[in-house]
Amino acid sequence: MTHSTSPSRAAVVTGASGGIGRAVAERLAADGMAVAAHYSGNAAKADEAVAAITANGGQAIAVGGDIADETAMAALFDATTERFGGVDVVVNTAGIMPLAPIAETDLETFDRIQRVNVRGTFVVNQLAARQVRSGGAIINFSTSITRLQNPTYGAYAASKGAVEAMTLILARELRGRDITVNTVAPGPTATPLFFEGKSQQAIDHIASLNPMERLGTPADVAEVAAFLAGPARWVNGQVIYVNGGAA
Repeated sequence: MTHSTSPSRAAVVTGASGGIGRAVAERLAADGMAVAAHYSGNAAKADEAVAAITANGGQAIAVGGDIADETAMAALFDATTERFGGVDVVVNTAGIMPLAPIAETDLETFDRIQRVNVRGTFVVNQLAARQVRSGGAIINFSTSITRLQNPTYGAYAASKGAVEAMTLILARELRGRDITVNTVAPGPTATPLFFEGKSQQAIDHIASLNPMERLGTPADVAEVAAFLAGPARWVNGQVIYVNGGAA
């Protein structure tokens, strides 16, 4: 039994300083969850997310840390439990996406992508598997690129293929715990990370590739995360593509 001043449910959202992460944090808060908004380098953006949540009457804290560092992530979970009484939902949106053809990818860059996207997800999932309460949800993030197979995404897609495999296995390892484990795989989404280095022509072309003929929004993606975090108790061990029908 949590303390009477604690909210009924609490969520950890990694990468909450980014476009999708922040939208997820705000959406879960709108559903009445207290949120620990994690950031890696951008404390100001995480603070903005917390301010937006509290301005709307929600509860949130910002906690920094290297996603792939088990000590920093343990501190994130501890801070959440200390403040809100426990952890019910974990949404792991943190990730990086340097692009280059496989033949030209610097191996140091490859290692960095795997460290953040694969090890980072593993560290967070390990803590989540140990601490998330019954009735909870663990939500990882992949990408529709695993289906679309676009050139230059080799190292990134490899990391997300690993995330998908990890998710499906963890869902089965948590048998009997009443905890769902799923992956959300967005298509092109209108975030600063997406727009970086792209011409308007390229953006328009990418937006035209799905039958809805637009880019996804962070809110579109957050809606699916909220579904998995809340009412979707019979969706488990799945990869859900959120891309307007691109593939």
